[in-house]
Amino acid sequence: MSWKGKNAPTDSVEPINAALNTISSGTNIIGDINSTGNIRFDGTLKGNLTTKGRLFVGETGVIEGDINCNSMEIEGTVTGKMYVAEILSFKKTAVVTGEIVTGKLAIEPGAVFNGTCKMTKEKAQSGEKAPIK
Repeated sequence: MSWKGKNAPTDSVEPINAALNTISSGTNIIGDINSTGNIRFDGTLKGNLTTKGRLFVGETGVIEGDINCNSMEIEGTVTGKMYVAEILSFKKTAVVTGEIVTGKLAIEPGAVFNGTCKMTKEKAQSGEKAPIK
């Protein structure tokens, strides 16, 4: 079936986590964030963050709380427990403090990490939370 016009269906369907949520610098959030999409975080969060997608914390990004995501790249500051199912990457400007459970870890020279890290071949997940798929 082929339609033309603004209400035409598309043949391709975007995956759930294809959406990008952006929290800009200067935005301060107190509370928890839950998402199925990817997140770019440049603001400040005091609370927990859960997403089935990818999390990118920019240089101005500051997160204080537990994180549960599929993959994560950090350029900013993160303090808390991190459960990253696939790969966690610290860029040279990253400052990370806390407990980490991840599948793979990459740390650039210059990044600061104080805490513990457990690497597992099984998808990382926190406590009673459902596995990230």
